[in-house]
Amino acid sequence: MSDTRKFVENLSGAGKSIAVLTSGGDAQGMNGAVRAVVRMGIYVGAKVYFIHEGYQGMVDGGDNIKEATWESVSSMLQVGGTVIGSARCKEFRTHEGRLKAAHNLVQRGITNLCVIGGDGSLTGANLFKEEWSGLLNELLEQGLIDEEAVRRNSVLHIVGMVGSIDNDFCGTDMTIGTDSALHRIIEVVDAIMTTAQSHQRTFVLEVMGRHCGYLALVSALACGADWVFFPEMPPEDGWEDNMCQKLSENRADKKRLNIIIVAEGAIDCRNKAITPDYIKDLVVGRLGLDTRVTILGHVQRGGTPSAFDRILASRMGVEAVVALLEASADTPACVVSLVGNEAVRLPLMECVQIVSVSFEHNLSTYRLLASRKADSELPNSSFNVAVLNVGAPAAGMNAAVRSAVRVGITEGHKMFAVNDGFEGFHKGQIKEIKWGDVGGWTGQGGSLLGTKRTLPGKHLDKIAEQMRIHNINALLVIGGFEAYMGLLELSSARDKYSEFCVPMVMIPATVSNNIPGSDLSIGSDTALNAITDTCDRIKQSASGTKRRVFIIETMGGYCGYLATVGGLAAGADAVYIFEEPFDIRDLQTNVEHLTHKMKTSIQRGLVLRNENCNENFTTDFIYQLYSEEGRGVFDCRKNILGHMQQGGAPSPFDRNFGTKVAAKAIQWITRMLKESYKGGIVFANSEESVCLLGMRRRAMVFQPLAQLQGETDFVHRIPKDQWWLKLRPVMKILAKYKIDYDVSESGQLEHVTQVRPKESDFSACI
Repeated sequence: MSDTRKFVENLSGAGKSIAVLTSGGDAQGMNGAVRAVVRMGIYVGAKVYFIHEGYQGMVDGGDNIKEATWESVSSMLQVGGTVIGSARCKEFRTHEGRLKAAHNLVQRGITNLCVIGGDGSLTGANLFKEEWSGLLNELLEQGLIDEEAVRRNSVLHIVGMVGSIDNDFCGTDMTIGTDSALHRIIEVVDAIMTTAQSHQRTFVLEVMGRHCGYLALVSALACGADWVFFPEMPPEDGWEDNMCQKLSENRADKKRLNIIIVAEGAIDCRNKAITPDYIKDLVVGRLGLDTRVTILGHVQRGGTPSAFDRILASRMGVEAVVALLEASADTPACVVSLVGNEAVRLPLMECVQIVSVSFEHNLSTYRLLASRKADSELPNSSFNVAVLNVGAPAAGMNAAVRSAVRVGITEGHKMFAVNDGFEGFHKGQIKEIKWGDVGGWTGQGGSLLGTKRTLPGKHLDKIAEQMRIHNINALLVIGGFEAYMGLLELSSARDKYSEFCVPMVMIPATVSNNIPGSDLSIGSDTALNAITDTCDRIKQSASGTKRRVFIIETMGGYCGYLATVGGLAAGADAVYIFEEPFDIRDLQTNVEHLTHKMKTSIQRGLVLRNENCNENFTTDFIYQLYSEEGRGVFDCRKNILGHMQQGGAPSPFDRNFGTKVAAKAIQWITRMLKESYKGGIVFANSEESVCLLGMRRRAMVFQPLAQLQGETDFVHRIPKDQWWLKLRPVMKILAKYKIDYDVSESGQLEHVTQVRPKESDFSACI
């Protein structure tokens, strides 16, 4: 083992008490964070307390502060809001209120506090920490505590997690609840669009965001809104004329609906509020368009949390406990944040003191897609760019195509659509695609261009011929492993076919999330939400029945991403994947573990199996094994989710991810075309001219496909190194397994070994 790692024994919580509270406005996913804090805290041997009703409960004390048990957080993961309650507390803002709160904590020996809330809640927690020593001395002087209590409770450790649907906290890419709020908004927008199209209506939607326009801007990107208002960027004088002209042009182009999104805090450049009713009156008065207003309000806070928010909350909750256990007397209050796909810790006050939020990337992409320029205003380009989908359909592909087409046209290129992937390419199924042709594509599932798994290898001559006929100067391929393999075949044939000596870029789009060079693929988030929703319904079907275990098979080929991350989001008890080999003894251990749980108050079990995890231990085999070994204790049901994971409307994340990466890919193509255009032709044959655009840790990067081959397991069609494997320890701990795990220097769980218990060990399983 590396010297930079330490065993969990060094992070023992024995003798420590941790309290968790939720404060401020509620946000979907808060319960997942509470659950993770409780279970991780109990796992390491600490006492964990709920503080009900936020800071008000801390000030009031009494029954508001209760010890939590493992079972007390069961069935919380899928529940919206916050089960332990939240309240705004004026009394905690006073010195006397904080003195009462300190007394209540000291009485229970609580010196580790996990606060889930917005920047106001976290700022209050930091002030509480700074005053702690003084508060203890006051309590001592008043005779409410003794000197021994002061010594035992001398240091208060605080770790924060940001729960806010507004995503208004600097230092983290996403706050708990934001993704779920976007789901609610997009569900409403999708529903409204059908009725708007039926009647040729204009809809004005008000979304939350008093001081932060993230929800407004990103939902506008996700639904292809015609206009958006948010407080960070007030429109200039004359915006009324510009907006009405845009809406009028839409009608002239026979567009049947207009969508305008406005944040509740939107203002103009004179600091005057821009309200939905004002916009409606403006549109009706000037254009005479049938216009309706919808104010979403607290619908955005409601409903079940999305898969992303459950995973984010679970990761943050576990990380928060590790941070508390590692804290020393000098450690400042910190907040657990998400940067890229990594959980990191940042000093709390450094984050809350910066109130600006970066909208540059989202805003620039929205502007590219929303503002159609006249042909005379476009750059003078003679380049032809072809777009095609390859592999299985993935939700979000259409959003990526729409973005690519419109950004390409904005860059001055002539855009061509290829139907049915490489198969359609060699058959000549190629036609020019224009701005209006991709209207309304953002929210459509599947692949409107058509897609096939066919590789180009057998038809290279015909594809080269079609590229010559249509004078294709660059390729954008959106797809899965077949797209990756197809571009490798085209690039390797450059010596024989000069037509392939053009810039080519791939965007990963597959539910399996198995493409080397990218931590995430378009479509995988939608599939995860389908899995999570189905698991919720399946577990609910057992409500009120006898003890039951569900065996569920997920897609993914040999890649265990969907099974693992879906298992974490759904609260699975065991997940079987190809990347983590298992044998009959592991299966037996899992059965015994579930049997033990079923004899307590937990009545339902959930087991996920990746479709290709093991050729012998099939879904039927595991179902029969569990059924036999659990006889008399629980019964079993099995479900194979199948192609429902590839269907449905794309999630907000997949819409935005597809939109932004496609825009970035076209901009890369434009740059490469300019660099490789010499002597009246485009000629690019370097490794760098065939790239994959993927998310790596914290950034979107272009990587030559030739360099990614060394990172690829071609036999099993997976990357050799997969970041999400570090989530498996979190999943197992939250499922109550007794394991050994390592912690990196940053405190993140990195490696896990499941301990096979003896029968006598079950009583020791926390």
